[in-house]
Amino acid sequence: MKLPSILLWTSLLATAAPHAWAQANTLPSQPHLLVKGEGTRTVMPDRYVVELLASSVNTQPDAARQSVQGNVEAALSAFKRNHAVPATVRADNLSIQPEQRYTAPGRLDYVGTRVSRRLKGAFSSSKDLQAFLRAVDAGEDLQISGMRPGYSGEQALRAELKSEAATQTRESARRLAEAYGARITGLYSISDVAPNFAYGIQAGSWPRSDNMVIPPAPPAPASMDVQTTGSRGTEAVESGPITYTENVYAIFLISDGT
Repeated sequence: MKLPSILLWTSLLATAAPHAWAQANTLPSQPHLLVKGEGTRTVMPDRYVVELLASSVNTQPDAARQSVQGNVEAALSAFKRNHAVPATVRADNLSIQPEQRYTAPGRLDYVGTRVSRRLKGAFSSSKDLQAFLRAVDAGEDLQISGMRPGYSGEQALRAELKSEAATQTRESARRLAEAYGARITGLYSISDVAPNFAYGIQAGSWPRSDNMVIPPAPPAPASMDVQTTGSRGTEAVESGPITYTENVYAIFLISDGT
């Protein structure tokens, strides 16, 4: 007895990672299983990332550049003094563009050249982060544009969890094939991007299986108040847990087990 092409989904808790595999654009004409593995893992942050923007507008482009360069050097020095992780400190190239402003209704006037440069760095402790923020003379020309927690082992963790998620899809396909008296004959495609075919199931709309293991809710994020100088007031830095989630979608070819 021939098996028709069957869509069977399974949503399994595994874990996650960022390397995307190519997605097949077509479904096989022969009988197959389409399975999904979903993985999550929650970790505590061990990095505190700060992003800054040094910017200046002047009718003399070189004057604007010198102002930006002075702020960049001061920020880089503050990163070093306060023990930023060296490999995370980065200063982007200069960005130069004309600056225009509305000086009257319907009137846009040239006011000078805007020179800007973005910086980023991360600290391994909240104490070093707070010391850095106190050292930065933040204002219109040097702004703290963002702060967020991070995890130093993210790349390795995602790679490991992607492999685990793929293993889970193989096991799910095997169990499903056995349940239907079929056998797996090969792997047609595997991807971390959800297929969008005639099934009508798209990324983000896959249902969860009833036997999916739901982990306990992580503790509420703990925040700390840190003071910055200049025009910015109190900053709240989230230091609660970080959850990583990745999906794996696989299409396995099957045949009648008899």
